[in-house]
Amino acid sequence: MKTSNALVLILVLLYINASTEWPTHTVCKEDNLEIYYKSCDPQQDFAFSIDRCSDITTHTFNIRAAMVLRHSIKELYIKLNLIINGKTVLTYSETLCEPGLSKFIFCGKKKGEQLYYEGPVTLGIKEIPQGDYTLSAKLTNEDHVIVACADFTVKNYLEY
Repeated sequence: MKTSNALVLILVLLYINASTEWPTHTVCKEDNLEIYYKSCDPQQDFAFSIDRCSDITTHTFNIRAAMVLRHSIKELYIKLNLIINGKTVLTYSETLCEPGLSKFIFCGKKKGEQLYYEGPVTLGIKEIPQGDYTLSAKLTNEDHVIVACADFTVKNYLEY
């Protein structure tokens, strides 16, 4: 019996390691707005959620994100790309953490520590563009190593 349990465990671990991509997670799905994400970091997935889809259309909404850090973050940079029909139409980047200027409580976290953020986010937009598109987000540290990476699929059928 123990041998069969060990064999099943080994097969499961081999199957997980053979997988080439992470599953698609549902952030929210309400009425005419759907948001999904998939980690584009081949070595790590992460958790991300919001309270309600409808909150995104307000000025500020609350998110929760969690992961175990594979790399320390003395400095942290975010780069966002808005992709429509496979073509990047908008790029945005910002420094989130740097020595002497830490905007978030997770700045300065070390490799192996848990990164957890729960709090408000302001997108700085008044409405989410209508249609189907991808928002690609990449967080890198001072060594230009990927800390987290995700592609968000947004399907918005709301008419403003």
